[in-house]
Order: sequence, then C-alpha cells, then structure tokens
Amino acid sequence: MSLILSKDDILFSQRFLKASEFYTGKLDGLWGKKTDAAIEAFDAETAQIAKRYGTVDSRSEMQIATLQPRAQENARLFLKKLIESGFEVKIISGTRTYAEQEQLYRKGRFGTKGPKVTNARGGRSNHNFGIAWDIAIFRNGKYLPDSPLYDEAGTVMVEGVEWGGNWKTFKDRPHYQLATGLTITKVRELFEKGKPYWL
Repeated sequence: MSLILSKDDILFSQRFLKASEFYTGKLDGLWGKKTDAAIEAFDAETAQIAKRYGTVDSRSEMQIATLQPRAQENARLFLKKLIESGFEVKIISGTRTYAEQEQLYRKGRFGTKGPKVTNARGGRSNHNFGIAWDIAIFRNGKYLPDSPLYDEAGTVMVEGVEWGGNWKTFKDRPHYQLATGLTITKVRELFEKGKPYWL
C-alpha cells in the first residue's frame, strides 16, 4: 500500500529540507524532482554522519535520522556519552509534524484518558523543527518510564544541548534539544520560511 502524503506533509518536508539547504525549490507543498533530490541529499548526509560518529541501536537510528543534520551530530554524541557512562538508553522520539504534535497535545485533554504528556501544541515544540529528541532509559531491557536515572542522565551533557529537566515549568526529563538561543516563535518563523534556525 502506498503512503499518501497531504500537501501539508509535503510542505513540512520542504521547509525542513530548505532550512538545511538541501531543497532549492519553492515552498509550495507540491512533490517534484527538487523534493526528490533534496530527500536523496539529506539521506546521503545522514549516512555520512552515522559513519562519522558511529551507529547505535536500530530504534535510536530510526529517530536520529528524522533530525536536522546538526541535531543528528549532537544527538549521537550525547547518546554515546550516556552509553559510555553506563546508561542503558535509546532515543525514542525525534521530529514530529505539526499534526503529530497536536495529536500528542490532546492526550490527557478534551476528555481523553491518561496524563498530559506535553504543553506544546502543533508548531510550538522544537520536535516540530527537527532539533529535539526524547530518550528512554532501561534496566536489564525493561523500560523505566520514571526513574532518578533521568536526572542523572541530565548531568551528562554535550556542548550545544539543552535539557528539558532544567525547565522551570513542566519539567521534561527525557527531553533534549539544540540550544538555539531563539524563542520558539522565532524558530517557527524561520522554519516556515525555510531558513536556518540554529547556531
């Protein structure tokens, strides 16, 4: 069965790829040769980054490959540093579209069961721009959804990365992102214009 992409999905991809200078066409939400070429160039760069920094587990690899190249580098450095520090850890979430973020925002709200998992609506999370990732910590192969180990992991940092556990409201201990020095509003503005939004 073929994957059917909406115009919004294609536009999201074009913005993402244009910001890192892989896509050179118009931000029109129409799939064409330039979009194909940009995807191929992005995939080639992703493969080079994996070769340069080394690969990890398959689940983490799948999520890292959704990030902007700069974030891929930082995420790999960070994950390897955690592993070398003795953590059993994987990256379980990377880039999300606005629609995916909005769906996540609805959890625990509007009559849905379960706890709230994010305060960020679609277009208001750094996950939406390919510069954020979430980790999961395990012990003997068992996932630990809540553990003091997340606080310990937050002390194992690499330059240029911010930890959600340092936030003043809605601390997000599994969350890490590139430090851009920009507000989320400015990041979104640059993303939607297809311009870089990282240092």
